Amino acid sequence: MALADKITEDIKAAMKTKDVVARDTLRMLKSELGQAEIQKGKALDEADEIAVLLKAVKTRNESAEQYDQGGRAELANKERAEIAIIQRFLPQPLTADEAQAAMKRLAAELGVTEKKQMGMLMKAVKERYAGQIDGKLAAKIAGQLLS
Repeated sequence: MALADKITEDIKAAMKTKDVVARDTLRMLKSELGQAEIQKGKALDEADEIAVLLKAVKTRNESAEQYDQGGRAELANKERAEIAIIQRFLPQPLTADEAQAAMKRLAAELGVTEKKQMGMLMKAVKERYAGQIDGKLAAKIAGQLLS
């Protein structure tokens, strides 16, 4: 089932259960996906959809941090609830050990052995493990593998 269809089904389910936070979050998410599709000028592929979801999570994380700093715990909690809803549509993130093993295999597959080839490895990680390996973690692991 396509992501947009799954989101539509979840919106209907949220409306039936009167889950306002889920309903509104999913509507915003569907809108963001639609805007991304318009900007791209064609249908989004899976990597593009994941990028939109990751951006949505990132902005909500930043908002939650700002609300925490401003003493607005109720708004920070709402942002975190929205993050939990969005994360249902993202691939399961890899643990640090799984990420290291995956990147080691990928480096061997690409023949990457030197620090100056780190960009090539990072690009491949981003393409193959989009949404599964955090960028900061990937950079740290790449630095360790190629040192």
